[in-house]
Amino acid sequence: GKGGIGKSFTLANLSHMMAEQGKRVLLIGCDPKSDTTSLLFGGKACPTIIETSSKKKLAGEEVQIGDVCFKRGGVFAMELGGPEVGRGCGGRGIIHGFELLEKLGFHDWDFDYVLLDFLGDVVCGGFAMP
Repeated sequence: GKGGIGKSFTLANLSHMMAEQGKRVLLIGCDPKSDTTSLLFGGKACPTIIETSSKKKLAGEEVQIGDVCFKRGGVFAMELGGPEVGRGCGGRGIIHGFELLEKLGFHDWDFDYVLLDFLGDVVCGGFAMP
């Protein structure tokens, strides 16, 4: 859906509800505003995978799962990161994020649900068209 219609609000609440029912849930946000995770973490945004990877790379360190994945209310959450709102392509953050998740063993984490919250106000046509 388009930007500002409540996707992040809905997914944050849905993930919390499923976690309360005993499900293992990972909520992945991809928005430069970090609105998905900030809803779960009381207004505080999680560091994005892009930011964290850049800082670690400059320091000559490897990214660990605890650097990018956080837990609150039973929900595991992370932000992929992306372009400035209304500018650029969100694909950069998504591709980099999923490559890192694969490297960190994402397929072995045994989640019941993985919810993805992609931003709705990106410029690139790949997200603009359903």
